[in-house]
Amino acid sequence: MPEPIREELQTQHRTAVLVAVPDPDLKLPRERVLDELKGLVKTAGVTVVGEIIQNRERPHAGTLLGKGKLEELKDLIAETGAELVIVDNNLTPAQGRRLEEETKRIIVDRSELILDIFATHARTYEAKLQVELAQLLYMRSRLKRMWTHLERIEGGIGASRGPGEKQIEIDRRLIGHRIAELRTKLTEIEGRRERMVRQRHSHALVSLVGYTNAGKSTLMNALTDSGVYVADQLFATLDTRTRKWAVPGWGDVLLSDTVGFVRDLPHALVASFKSTLEEARQADLLLHVVDVSHPEAEKQVATVEEVLDEIDVKDRPFILVLNKIDRVENRSIADVLRARFSHAVTVSAATGEGIDRLGELVASLLGDGFQELEIVAPVSNGKLLAWLASHGEVHDQQFDEANVTVRCRLPSNQVWKLEQEEGIEIRRLTPETRPQPVEPLPLAETA
Repeated sequence: MPEPIREELQTQHRTAVLVAVPDPDLKLPRERVLDELKGLVKTAGVTVVGEIIQNRERPHAGTLLGKGKLEELKDLIAETGAELVIVDNNLTPAQGRRLEEETKRIIVDRSELILDIFATHARTYEAKLQVELAQLLYMRSRLKRMWTHLERIEGGIGASRGPGEKQIEIDRRLIGHRIAELRTKLTEIEGRRERMVRQRHSHALVSLVGYTNAGKSTLMNALTDSGVYVADQLFATLDTRTRKWAVPGWGDVLLSDTVGFVRDLPHALVASFKSTLEEARQADLLLHVVDVSHPEAEKQVATVEEVLDEIDVKDRPFILVLNKIDRVENRSIADVLRARFSHAVTVSAATGEGIDRLGELVASLLGDGFQELEIVAPVSNGKLLAWLASHGEVHDQQFDEANVTVRCRLPSNQVWKLEQEEGIEIRRLTPETRPQPVEPLPLAETA
């Protein structure tokens, strides 16, 4: 399992002062600036003993904080005895080094905190490889800061460089080799996952995406009765789980639950989790789950859209699922979001409110991308029957001496291939002539 970047962060009951220089573009109320960082810190098992917030046009290039706030931070550390300083910004290596020199405390920035939480929650072989790769990419530019203590033993330049400088060179080579090895392994996994997802295309694929702790796993349990792990903490789910979901009026689809997103998610982490997000990239429909009870719900929607754009799935058809509606006293935010998006539905995964309406909307949108067909072909055309079974959903087959009549549902982008076949007849069914849903072809449960 990946180790935390520094063990101090994972030691329970550590105390920390939280620091933030908020981005003016976020326009967060001052009292909410540190809310998300507090959630991350709680997940990491660290106790908050103080807070420092400074509003600036841009962070100080050397120490993040201005001179006055830096002195205030030192006084707060002395007063509380805090062992860590956790910063809600992503620090440059120089900023981290200067802050550690000034405060004489361990400095943990936002990316390092998220990476350490991921390291703690990684369970599968793939997730462990992905987290380790992201950690090494993060560490590579920060080796100077991590080996500063060795420079006190011996200094100099050229032939008399200190052991810290020599260790940095060794570590850079080792890290470079390990990064290359991890990328090779993850490329192999990504290739297998792409093939696996494509092979499943006999059933429609619906993927849950959204901000961390929006209730995706709870919703998956409500829809599939699958009993996947649920916890009221950030990044409780790192691995993709796929289960069957019987959508009323449609039939079985495959529903996948993916890793949650968060503001300023480290780019290295998004890149290394590309294979895990393959389910979302191949999905016929996305369910973008939003915690509508959260005061920053609109900003969380924007964050998820940014990450989806980064992994090239922003243009996928989607439904905005406004979850936790049972916790909302004033539903105006839900009305605002519903007005902004073509397809939105309010639900409560916990109570079941709105689940039926969600199923109806999914069936309707999936139907927009599929066609109901009746195909008449020679009985001897076994290749066609196999192709229909692997690319569509076969409802019924009727045989006579010469022909087989197949009623099926096929993705619209596959119909043209049938039209190139000679000796077959294709009839498009109207809603009145479509068959009632029947038990689909058997499909092995996907873990």
